Amino acid sequence: PADVLLHPLLRCRLHLPASSRQIDMRDVFAEFSKLHIERLPKNIFNMIATPGGNPLGQSELTRRVSPGTLAPMADRHLPKGPQRIVCLTEEPTEILYALGEGERVVGISAYTVRPPEARRDKPVVSAFVGGHLEKVSALKPDLVIGFSDVQADWARDLIAAGLPVLILNQRSIQEILGVIIDLGSLVGARERAMKLASDYLQRLESVEAETSALGTRPRVYFEEWDDPMICGIRWVSELIAVAGGRDVFADRASSSLARGRFVSASEVAQADPELILASWCGKPLDRPALMGRPEFKQVDAIVNDRVSEVPAEIILQPGPASLTDGLDFLVREIGSVRRGEGS
Repeated sequence: PADVLLHPLLRCRLHLPASSRQIDMRDVFAEFSKLHIERLPKNIFNMIATPGGNPLGQSELTRRVSPGTLAPMADRHLPKGPQRIVCLTEEPTEILYALGEGERVVGISAYTVRPPEARRDKPVVSAFVGGHLEKVSALKPDLVIGFSDVQADWARDLIAAGLPVLILNQRSIQEILGVIIDLGSLVGARERAMKLASDYLQRLESVEAETSALGTRPRVYFEEWDDPMICGIRWVSELIAVAGGRDVFADRASSSLARGRFVSASEVAQADPELILASWCGKPLDRPALMGRPEFKQVDAIVNDRVSEVPAEIILQPGPASLTDGLDFLVREIGSVRRGEGS
């Protein structure tokens, strides 16, 4: 029906008021005021203050309650979205800057690299699993944005401090595109967000068309952590496919929990990847240790020296970085296997 709107973020239906229920509350309040204004304390005008602390004069109060002329309260207005946003991870920061809304960001994560101006201009108030509660509170945010169950305890502390918190949990390329649109809608930039997501989607489809035409798909093992060994998360696995490779543990990539992506060295050896890509969540790759695993002796990628480290900020960030620079990195590395090149 025409009076029902589907809210893009809440995924629920909002109903416009039915015309049959419309009542002019100004008249109701005016009648109430005529009956009761005489009973107010004589010093009522000194007792009432505006949000800024200035007492209202009698003429102001009279204007507000005079029949038929009730004005909106000073602090009521159409919302323009959150104005002071703290981002606990990098990707919402990059998304907001890409939408031209970077001025709304007032605090960032210590792992923020993109865009460089955010790292330069915004205060760092959070790590990944924790942060500085007092620093966050001092920024007076009207929204704090985090990611996944890993930040559940940190989010709980922020909520207990009375701060509004939004935790996202995008795990696939499709969900990343959805988050871009959702955040754009949140700050009144939905059309720009739709355009940005559309550009990313067209690029993904273009790259996939090119790599699909090449035929062969090299076997790829992506290692997100070394102890325990954890294979790639879903968006990484999907990007490997877009880039022309075949994730040897694609069946585990969709697990919602990290332990669902645990693998053993013997399982990797059995899969015999032609390319090993590693990004240890910001910890530098220990290349000799990885290549020296006894089970890996006969693995094709080890024999042919095809082991590469992927910068965490372009592949483990479920946002614009992984869809652009991260994808480009994968295309180059997988392409080198087709050409018979080593690392």
